[in-house]
Amino acid sequence: MRSFLLSLLLVAGVLLQGRSQQFSGAVMVLHGGAGNILPSEFNPAQEATYREALTLALRTGYERLKAGASSVEAVQAAIHVLEDNPLFNAGKGSVFTHDGKNEMDAAIMDGSTLKAGAVADVSRIRNPIDGAIAVMQRSRHVMLVGPGAEAFAGKAGVTLVDPSYFFTEKRWQELQRALARDSLDALKGDSSSAVLPPVEHPELMFGTVGAVALDQQGHLAAGTSTGGITDKMNGRVGDSPIIGAGTYADDATCGISCTGWGEYFMRTVAAKTAADLIRFKGWTVGQAGHALIDSIIPALGGDGGMILLDARGNGCLVFDTPGMFRGWVSRDGKISVLMYR
Repeated sequence: MRSFLLSLLLVAGVLLQGRSQQFSGAVMVLHGGAGNILPSEFNPAQEATYREALTLALRTGYERLKAGASSVEAVQAAIHVLEDNPLFNAGKGSVFTHDGKNEMDAAIMDGSTLKAGAVADVSRIRNPIDGAIAVMQRSRHVMLVGPGAEAFAGKAGVTLVDPSYFFTEKRWQELQRALARDSLDALKGDSSSAVLPPVEHPELMFGTVGAVALDQQGHLAAGTSTGGITDKMNGRVGDSPIIGAGTYADDATCGISCTGWGEYFMRTVAAKTAADLIRFKGWTVGQAGHALIDSIIPALGGDGGMILLDARGNGCLVFDTPGMFRGWVSRDGKISVLMYR
């Protein structure tokens, strides 16, 4: 406990060790996942493709905000772009479970009302963020899972597809490599990969998309969507759809979307913990984000990233992995996109 408190005090001061960007005057922040994102992993054409996709998502969300849409609508629009792009581990680009299925999670939270919606373990909702919004706006619940979530989404007018829609060769081959490692681990007598991906394979942690928006009325919303972790156990649900763990929004503090090793964000209730540091300690979004990503989560063995935006337009994008797809757009429409440290 003493070392934990010391870590918090250090972060509250000036020892902010994580890789991050902090800025003001933003209306939207966005991430496309944290993980083993290094310049050596991408050729110029591939890098340009990712940057274009992130830019399009930010521009799409910004145009909705500029037209007077709510922060929820802007987050939905931005995440749609990434869910429809097979480059990202959400929607069309979702990874496969150990048994070769796509099981997706998503959440949305409205910072003006603290209303929230989430879906988990879905395989037929084309855009899982739409399912989450339907739960928030058209049900009396916060989370629906599996076939029940899909049936509700269909009745609510959300587009359903055959599970084959989510198949991509890239993600399938990632699963085959992971299964080969599983077999090797079994020969070595190590069954840990059946529960969690080994730390030495950071590509398994790759993905998740999220956005936080600030609308013209001064209201925040945050959303997150993911396919989870390659080779995960069937039925595994991570932090993304858990309100307060991977997704949170409150006009009084900030909006947050997380990416990384979800079990650790769940155990630390990461998003709500960051918001509480702002509310009760008076910390900035930068201090709160660094506390979780530089100190609290790594102390348990986890890693990842977090994007934060408050109602004054102060933003922070922080991560402790080699890289994170990320960006923001300012009130004047200027878009900034980054991938590496």
